[in-house]
Amino acid sequence: MKITDFELYKDLLKSKSGLVLSQDKSYLLESRLNPVAKKWGYDSLDAMTMTMQGVPDPELITDIIEAMTTNETSFFRDSRPFDMFKDVVLAHVKQARPQKKIKIWCAAASSGQEPYTLAMLLKEAASDFPGWSFEIYATDISNEILNQAREAKYSQFEVQRGLPIQLLMKYFIQDGDKWQLNDEIRGMVKYDYFNLMEPMSKLGTYDIIFCRNVLIYFDEETKGKILGDMAGHIEKDGFLFLGGAETVLGITDAFKPVPGQRGLYAVEGSEHLEQKKETSAQALA
Repeated sequence: MKITDFELYKDLLKSKSGLVLSQDKSYLLESRLNPVAKKWGYDSLDAMTMTMQGVPDPELITDIIEAMTTNETSFFRDSRPFDMFKDVVLAHVKQARPQKKIKIWCAAASSGQEPYTLAMLLKEAASDFPGWSFEIYATDISNEILNQAREAKYSQFEVQRGLPIQLLMKYFIQDGDKWQLNDEIRGMVKYDYFNLMEPMSKLGTYDIIFCRNVLIYFDEETKGKILGDMAGHIEKDGFLFLGGAETVLGITDAFKPVPGQRGLYAVEGSEHLEQKKETSAQALA
């Protein structure tokens, strides 16, 4: 791919989605955009690029953004965060929410495995939360992938990746060569389109936000803006989950790591951090 063509797509992706591509990722552009060019009837990616130099169809731009921002996911991906969700986060929320309601935002839902994992965990824990209600709001920048998530039908390969067999048999029904998630779990998740580059003013306030393995695609300025905006949409004693390769350190002061819980963050000044400080001080006394 010519450098000028790469720069065209690089600038488009940065402005529309926040995605930052380095020159060594030009192969990724070609592999993901060739099918888009074919879908739109172009003879080659070069032909589509010529169109992009003019005034392209907005739907073509959408297809390009979706092709480049669809990310890898799986059930119970990197199991540690879900253990923290069960053992640390839910234990706190149970004590701190007299209204018996938990609101969760999955900020990059992809094809649904993460929000459905949370829904299954909440369903499994339901006997410990009598009378509680759970809301899971799941968003993504790709309408195509959101439609797949709503359908909640997965291949044998997809359900084998991390999903315990007992949960597969309990919550899924085999449909040919696919596995269909049951309506009860599907109904626990509401899906919606949302671009993290856009203002979050339309969003509510959440007890827990999952934004895992997303920030790694953004530059430092964009990461700071997104995290700062999220801090305005999370309860003062809420939790933020990031991916194992992501951090808030050096990016924002809005969140701080929860000591001893890798990938788990709390709003600066929250009781989680204060309690940890007290415990540490007592241990040193």
